[in-house]
Amino acid sequence: MTAASAQQAPQIRAVRWWLVGVAALIALMVLVGGATRLTESGLSIVEWKPVTGALPPLDERQWTQAFEGYKAIPQYREMNAGMTLPEFKTIFWWEFSHRLLGRVIGIVFLLPFLWFMWRGVLAADLRRRLWLIFGLGALQGAVGWWMVASGLSERVEVSQLRLATHLVLALLIFAAVVWTLRRLSDRPASVVSVRLKITGAALVILTFVQLYLGALVAGLRAGKIYNTWPEIDGAFIPSAARLFFESPWWRNLFDNTLTVQFEHRMTAYALFVLAVFHALDAIGSRAGAAAINGALWLVAAVALQATLGILTLLNQAPIDLALTHQAVAIAVLTLAVLQAERLAARRPEMQPQELVVPATQTG
Repeated sequence: MTAASAQQAPQIRAVRWWLVGVAALIALMVLVGGATRLTESGLSIVEWKPVTGALPPLDERQWTQAFEGYKAIPQYREMNAGMTLPEFKTIFWWEFSHRLLGRVIGIVFLLPFLWFMWRGVLAADLRRRLWLIFGLGALQGAVGWWMVASGLSERVEVSQLRLATHLVLALLIFAAVVWTLRRLSDRPASVVSVRLKITGAALVILTFVQLYLGALVAGLRAGKIYNTWPEIDGAFIPSAARLFFESPWWRNLFDNTLTVQFEHRMTAYALFVLAVFHALDAIGSRAGAAAINGALWLVAAVALQATLGILTLLNQAPIDLALTHQAVAIAVLTLAVLQAERLAARRPEMQPQELVVPATQTG
């Protein structure tokens, strides 16, 4: 090991652990967001206060004021009329915890990021990527309020389209952090077929499509109906008249509970088939132990996720199964991103210029 690389190693480890912590917090926030949705808590805070909202109500007057704000929206009048203040506090804490985690993630990301830049640890291309991730995180806060606002005046819940956008953006940020974290590893480039690289990338894309459809299912509460498998609405493939009765036809893809659940099921089948094909291709082409093991782990995770999805459906989406289903979905996405990055491996992105030892230095 050269003097420069020995000096650089602790800095790289620090950046890696920082990104691991950020990724873990994002995953936790997604799960808390899922619990917030399942407990119907997402509309309990009817204001967006990026700074002062970091503090919860501190006395009885503030609690009463927050409760009165909730009483003014349709969800209270149509779903929770007669709710007591202690009951309101239960749903309030779920939403408050979700928002507080968002603020914590912002601080945990930004402060070490600024310190690493000040120390000259980060290469220019890595800095640009991390600034982009930070910008997406700031956008996520605005998207979260955009989602909540959709349920404050005319609806009793948030728009499933905005909910799906909010979730996918969070997981896009998560995936970007995982990808960046893996790019810091000093590994030789993988020598694999173009087909294997394409299917690896396709698995990531299809996973995001499935996550989006899963959010639509959650937003429409579509998991509480058509609770049979493998048939749905009495058939493996429902009739076109049932799948596309709304006009224009494309609205069914987002608003029709039968169509949305059917899409989610079919995409799950497609994801499993593609994962199995990818694994068999990796084995058949002798892509190397890392690529083969990554593909096999991905197949196992997708199979587990499909099994949990079926159990969640058959039991009408109880909160414990639904959150486990969501947690394994994050694991599937993580493995898919790691596999795609592994197959597209290039030189590491950590080349801090200030740590280079001059060639003329002696001793």
